[in-house]
Amino acid sequence: MASGAVKGQPILSQRISFAFISPSAVLIILFLIYPFFSIISMSFTNYSLTGIHANNPDFVGFKNYTELFTASKWMNRGEFGASLLLSAQFVVGSALIGQAGLGMLIALIFRGKSGFLRQTVYLLAILAWIMPDVVIAFAWFAFLDPFTGTLNNILGAVGLGKPDWLLHYPLLSVVVFNTWRGTAFSMLLFTSALGSIPPSYLETADVLGASMWQKFRDILFPLLRTTIATDLILITMWTFNTFTPYLLTNGGPGYRTDLVAIYTYRIGLKNLEFGRGSAVAVVAMIINLCLASVYLVVSRRRRPQ
Repeated sequence: MASGAVKGQPILSQRISFAFISPSAVLIILFLIYPFFSIISMSFTNYSLTGIHANNPDFVGFKNYTELFTASKWMNRGEFGASLLLSAQFVVGSALIGQAGLGMLIALIFRGKSGFLRQTVYLLAILAWIMPDVVIAFAWFAFLDPFTGTLNNILGAVGLGKPDWLLHYPLLSVVVFNTWRGTAFSMLLFTSALGSIPPSYLETADVLGASMWQKFRDILFPLLRTTIATDLILITMWTFNTFTPYLLTNGGPGYRTDLVAIYTYRIGLKNLEFGRGSAVAVVAMIINLCLASVYLVVSRRRRPQ
């Protein structure tokens, strides 16, 4: 046995350990910690890329934050309050109801089954999840086209008309789009969780004559409760921060799909108001930190005592 491997002594010295972790620490400081504090500092200024405040921004205190939460224009279209409400509707529709519900339904339908149908459904769901955003957005833009789109051709053939989905139903369109896009994660997570449940539990319920709803309510749901909470928190964070709907609607029409991520982009990078954009980004970070804290609490409860 080597002398450095004596029981109770570390294999590597502190200097060597620091040398190994220093490259990653430098990258974390450069690309995470420094930008984080730079955005916070910038949010207290009126810094912009053009105009008189480009070279000499002034310190404005909490002005950028108070403008975000001004009651008189809080819920006007194109303002932060309206974007926050749209993001909440988007998250509830496409993440909590759409992705989680559809993912669990697929996992329950194909629980313990195999064959061509199951493989096809899982393959298509995973392909929708892993394909690049731009490719998926262009495909859906063509799918929803009011004149030549596949959806309207089908609806027109059965006499249901040809609505302009992105003009008349923009939020519903991006909710369905994001549900289709991200269901695979919930599906795979619930499939794994259902696979860990002993079959004898459900077999006993079958012998006792329990209905499908009773088996879900009394057996599956209690055992999946922590998995459900984890799934909901994770997809809520991802959906709240997603920018992909911008590729379909550009945040319109009339700011009707101006989600928080799109609002931040519009203020900070499109209007070049870096100070205001940084304030929005800080508020979004606080919301994400709250969601992450909930996830950490749930994860800690999952650990065996």
